[in-house]
Amino acid sequence: MPEGYSFNSFDELFEKVKKHCLDSGAVQETAYKLWIVPLEARDFDGKQVTLFFATDFQKNTFVSNYEATFKKAFLEVTGIEPDIVITTQDPQSSVKKFDTTQIDIISRQLEENFEGAEYDYTFDTFIVGSSNQFAYAACTAVAKGNNDNNGRTYNPLFIYGPSGLGKTHLLTAISNEMKSRKPDINIVYVTGETFSNELIEAIKMKKETTTFHEKYRKADVLLVDDVQFIAGKESTQEEFFHTFNELHKDGRQIVLTSDKPPKDIKTLEDRIRNRFEWGLIADISTPDFETRIAIIRRKAELLELNLPDEVSEFIANRLKTNIRQLEGAVKKLKALKHLAGSPPTIAMAQSVIRDILNDDQPIPITVEKIIGEVANVYNVTPEDIRSQKRSSQISTARKVAIYVVREITQMSLASIGTEFGGRDHSTIVYAINSVEHNLKTDSNLREMVDDIIKNIRDKGK
Repeated sequence: MPEGYSFNSFDELFEKVKKHCLDSGAVQETAYKLWIVPLEARDFDGKQVTLFFATDFQKNTFVSNYEATFKKAFLEVTGIEPDIVITTQDPQSSVKKFDTTQIDIISRQLEENFEGAEYDYTFDTFIVGSSNQFAYAACTAVAKGNNDNNGRTYNPLFIYGPSGLGKTHLLTAISNEMKSRKPDINIVYVTGETFSNELIEAIKMKKETTTFHEKYRKADVLLVDDVQFIAGKESTQEEFFHTFNELHKDGRQIVLTSDKPPKDIKTLEDRIRNRFEWGLIADISTPDFETRIAIIRRKAELLELNLPDEVSEFIANRLKTNIRQLEGAVKKLKALKHLAGSPPTIAMAQSVIRDILNDDQPIPITVEKIIGEVANVYNVTPEDIRSQKRSSQISTARKVAIYVVREITQMSLASIGTEFGGRDHSTIVYAINSVEHNLKTDSNLREMVDDIIKNIRDKGK
């Protein structure tokens, strides 16, 4: 220590330098808490400052992103531009070795062995960051009636973004908030796929369409998740169009979610696309690192799990695109702690992340699912597609189904022929070649087939 400094005075000086990073606006509050607050002072000789981080991960992040900011703050507070040395004591070097097989078994026992891992989907449990702030604000305004003209300015509210980023959470939060304010409100929540399936069943039952209409057209609030699944389905879009008009005319709230904005849902009818764009469109994107950390910490808090910072950071640095994965990792760590009797470690986190990434692989897509999806789009039945019927509509649907089966499954031509009612090799080749030729010249068909393939793959996740 240089002459004139006592340890306490340096300690106070060091805290002032750290605080200056925040007060000067050089570091945002979330980053300040993550990377500046944990920094500890070890020594100062008048020129060289020795600092300490608990992990190499913290050290590397600080050096890459915040060391220059810290040096500038030190200069502005003390008048000295220091040389910085950072030491660590990385707990990874002394991590207890676990039997991987045993950890895998314990992880799989989560659902049946640990209770209390779920929490309500409310606005309070939704982590707000730069990636979702606008969508969150719009949803709270709709739910609490804070937007102009009693909600109609944001009607419909259309939220879009990739799977696993919180769209369903926000829809449920809207429902919970509205019900808390008005318990007798009639809120109908449905997925685009369920809406389509219910309509198909109602049409089959003939007289049941009245019941179907009453369910949706008498809603005070209609919440539709994954509305993109109505695209390409003619009768579904027709029914949804009239339902939308009826509700919107009476000023009843409509909130929709999708994996893409209305303009990018290719096989959606223009009249419906236009209505989706009447109100407010808000997107949700992949959360940044600080938001991922906040999500992990919030989930751990709700599960009463004491999660070390280095474990939180390890998870956030490796699971970057899906909030459900982040929450699942914390949930599995809670199970491991509960069952194995040991606190969460990076070794445990490595096993959990491996399990989650393996579990996240799509389930096998069956030919039955593909035929069912194509049948819905073309308003025919799976039995029609497999039959010998030759009407134009059925024949086209059959060719597209054969093409999509080949595209997705890469099954042999002979196996595909067997799945389609025992058709021979040449018939399957003809169907595939016919669709491939038409895709080059028919943009509508190309968009429809692309959407069919995407919908099938999304449902398999």
